[in-house]
Amino acid sequence: MSRALPKYNKRRVAIIGGVAAVALSGAVIAGSALAGETSDDNDGTTASPGTINCPAVQGSLPAVPASAQAEVTRNLALLDTQIAEADKRLVDTVGQGGPNFVQNAILGPLEDKRIAVLNRIETAIGRTADKPEGLEELAPCTLNADGAAGAGEEAGAEPAEGATEEAGAGDAGDGEDAGGAEDAGGDAGAVGTVSCPEVESSLPAIPASAQAEVTRNLALLDTQIAEADKRLVDTVGQGGPNFVQNAILGPLEDKRIAVLNRIETAIGRTADKPEGLEELAPCTLNQ
Repeated sequence: MSRALPKYNKRRVAIIGGVAAVALSGAVIAGSALAGETSDDNDGTTASPGTINCPAVQGSLPAVPASAQAEVTRNLALLDTQIAEADKRLVDTVGQGGPNFVQNAILGPLEDKRIAVLNRIETAIGRTADKPEGLEELAPCTLNADGAAGAGEEAGAEPAEGATEEAGAGDAGDGEDAGGAEDAGGDAGAVGTVSCPEVESSLPAIPASAQAEVTRNLALLDTQIAEADKRLVDTVGQGGPNFVQNAILGPLEDKRIAVLNRIETAIGRTADKPEGLEELAPCTLNQ
């Protein structure tokens, strides 16, 4: 991850009125999304699940070229929408899952979505001005808890029944590597495997200066699939009919988008930047 973000401190300027208005209104929406929301505990008392807190992005941006203004504004608004949706999921899933549920089913997927959007903002600015680097550092969010920070299940925790991941709900089916694991009924090998489009053959010639970074990110794509396969095995029998899509395939797609964007950027520094690799992000379930 780039650490070059601080060099922009001296260049940070107020984004023009449209962006400022969007960011401010989004912050109000996100901050108040759960106002007054409570849920009944088992003993009949009420407890707030808390709210999602994410780093502000606008103040870390350099001057935005006029040609990129509309796209940056759109993506800043999308960041606010993602927070509001995560806040709603926090309310809808109160009481679900184990000790890591919120981290794995809400905060983790939200971070992946934010990385993808922040990469798009970097790219939009970089088309006609110096490309900011390191906005990904603003991706992680935390829980302002009246509820427990990080409360949540294992890596494949179940979101609310029927809930969809905003950025990653592709039409992928259900699943990942069975690895000999037993399904809910005890039959081995019924989990399935994850199938993702192959990326390397879709790349243009890779400049020598980008080779190491591209190789590293291609390896990361394989690691992500392996991790998703393990999650599929570890969560056999959990959740409802949309569990695999919402808790495994959707977040996997978001992670792949972020990595594919980094590959495009690495190549584009010294050669023609490939576009559209995001089409290779969605994965499906082989059963």
